[in-house]
Amino acid sequence: MSRDGSCTVPFNGQKTFFKLAWRELMKIQEACDAGPYVVLDRLVSGRWRLQDISEVIKWGLIGGGMPQGEALKLVESEVEARPPLENLALAQQVLGAGVVGAPEEEVGKKSAAVKQKTRSRTGKSALPPLSETA
Repeated sequence: MSRDGSCTVPFNGQKTFFKLAWRELMKIQEACDAGPYVVLDRLVSGRWRLQDISEVIKWGLIGGGMPQGEALKLVESEVEARPPLENLALAQQVLGAGVVGAPEEEVGKKSAAVKQKTRSRTGKSALPPLSETA
């Protein structure tokens, strides 16, 4: 898992790349009629709905680069044609990566993508610094 909402986990007999970025999280929210963190809570607490599992896996595959038609067929054959509990842990892991990020990364440490140097627009301004007034 990583901070970009992706993870590579076993699915359908092979290591599969899943990614849930903002767009995919919005699609899950629409399909499940709940925010992504609410869906994650349902998946973890046992109050899940069937579409919570299938939509997370479907949008994770699409976000990971799989063509939509292929993802739909794979979800139909490997998720919807099997008992729900068979893919519950996968849905938990994929949505967890998308919402929370990687648990193995140190909290407070920025990833390489976030470490880009930022500049202050007022750093070299002729304006006086802001001061607190009572």
